[in-house]
Amino acid sequence: MLWVLRRIGISIALAWLVATIVFMTLHMVPGDPAELLLSTGGTMPDPAAVAELRERLGLERPLLEQYGAFLSGLTRGDLGVSLIDEYPVLEEIALRLPRTLELILAGTLLSVVVALPAGTYAALHRGGAFDRIASGLAALLLAVPVFVVGTLLILVLAQMLRIMPAGGYVALADDPLRHLTLLAMPALAIAKGLSAVLFRMTRASVLDSLSRDYVRTARAKGLTARRVLVHHVVRNALTPVLTVLGLHMGTLLGGTVLVEYVFNWPGLSTPLLRAVEARDYPMVVGIVLTISGLFLLINLIMDLLYAALDPRIRAA
Repeated sequence: MLWVLRRIGISIALAWLVATIVFMTLHMVPGDPAELLLSTGGTMPDPAAVAELRERLGLERPLLEQYGAFLSGLTRGDLGVSLIDEYPVLEEIALRLPRTLELILAGTLLSVVVALPAGTYAALHRGGAFDRIASGLAALLLAVPVFVVGTLLILVLAQMLRIMPAGGYVALADDPLRHLTLLAMPALAIAKGLSAVLFRMTRASVLDSLSRDYVRTARAKGLTARRVLVHHVVRNALTPVLTVLGLHMGTLLGGTVLVEYVFNWPGLSTPLLRAVEARDYPMVVGIVLTISGLFLLINLIMDLLYAALDPRIRAA
């Protein structure tokens, strides 16, 4: 229990550190944010409008006071309002975040279902035809950018074969079948890189476990091959695989922007790109902090899974 509380405490401290870095980065950017927001076509904005916007953003207050108000707002879940349409940032994120998470979870699930059995089988039949073909395919998938894969999927499945829609979004409650159909191709595009990484990591981890003394001891005791594989090989091989999975799931939170854009999936990428282009700082900060917080949460969950798989970690 003490180990769990320590990990939670570390995650909270990291969240505070990320929030502080984001706040300080915004205030280190050269120029007046109010002038940058109001500048159009290279012309200088009206000084009265600049002063009004500075007052609205709280830029007239001392830096320490702004920092305190920033942290206080975060603890209340107040991320401010968008400077584009004055829509609450938190409500915009709450609307779009589930769609991005659904896309990430679908791609991750597809990757795990394919990569773990394939990596294990390739390790058990090292040097065989399946091992060589799967390893070559994994290297190819890692080399091809995700937007290229997305474009090829649209070209082949939507334009040439006409068996899948090119993109779009329909709510699950409105049309479940249509929703899953529209989800399939972007999930495949996301899964291509993660499945290749998980396959290679699973294969390497299983090969390493097969060479350990405890596996030879288990076989010498007369345990069945299935029991040795499940209880001694795979279980010990999962810890490094979970490490890679946790890191890449966090990376996918920021890496789905291209996939959502290619397939017109209305997740976090749309408000993020619009906010960056329009210098909508509250929206940018809100989305960046949300992605960072989810990254920390994913890593905390992975740490707890490590402890469940290997009790020695809790004693460390």
